[in-house]
Amino acid sequence: MIRATHSDRALVVSILVEAFEPLTEDNSINLIARNDNKRGKRMLILMSYLFDKAMRTGEVFLSDNRGSCLLISYEDKTLLSWASIKADIHLGIHAIGIKRLFQVIKRQRIVKRNYPKTNHIRPLILAVKNEYKGTVTAAKLVLQVFKDFENNTLPIIVDTASEEHVKLYQKFGLKVFNTEDELGFPIYLLRMN
Repeated sequence: MIRATHSDRALVVSILVEAFEPLTEDNSINLIARNDNKRGKRMLILMSYLFDKAMRTGEVFLSDNRGSCLLISYEDKTLLSWASIKADIHLGIHAIGIKRLFQVIKRQRIVKRNYPKTNHIRPLILAVKNEYKGTVTAAKLVLQVFKDFENNTLPIIVDTASEEHVKLYQKFGLKVFNTEDELGFPIYLLRMN
C-alpha cells in the first residue's frame, strides 16, 4: 500500500476515470457526469475534485502495483473553507450543470442523513484499472487500508451504488445498515465499528 501524494494526482485521476467513464447504469457518478459529448471532460473534473477533496480532508491510497486506488475522508477534517467552496462551485458549473444540480444535492442530503454527526471515516471512492479487474488488486488494497485502521475507534461508513463494491466491503466486515432508493437506483450504506 502506498500513501499517495499530490504528485500522484494524474495517476489516481486516470485510474478513476478509466474505471468509471465506461459505466452506463444509474449510479452516483453518472448522476454527476452524464453520458454526452462532454463526458470525458466532466469525468476529469469530477475525479480531480475527489482527489483534491481526499488530499484536503483525508488520504489517498494506491495499491503496490499502482493499479487501484482508495480515497478516504475523515469527518473531523471536512471543514468549510474557501478552497472547498471554490471546488464545489467549479464542480457544479463544469461537471454537474444546473439541470442536475438539484438531484446531486438531493443525493448528498440522502447520504448525509445516514452518516453519524460524530467523527467517522468515509471511503469516498474505490477504483481499479481495467487490466487489474478480476484480480486481487483492489481487495488487497482495501484489506491493507483497513488493517492500517485496526486500532481505530471511529466508525467507517461507506455509501455506494455498486453491488460489486457492497460485496467487496462486506468481505472486510462492513455491514449494510440501510438502502436508499429515492433517486431511482439504490444507494447502499455500510458500516464497520
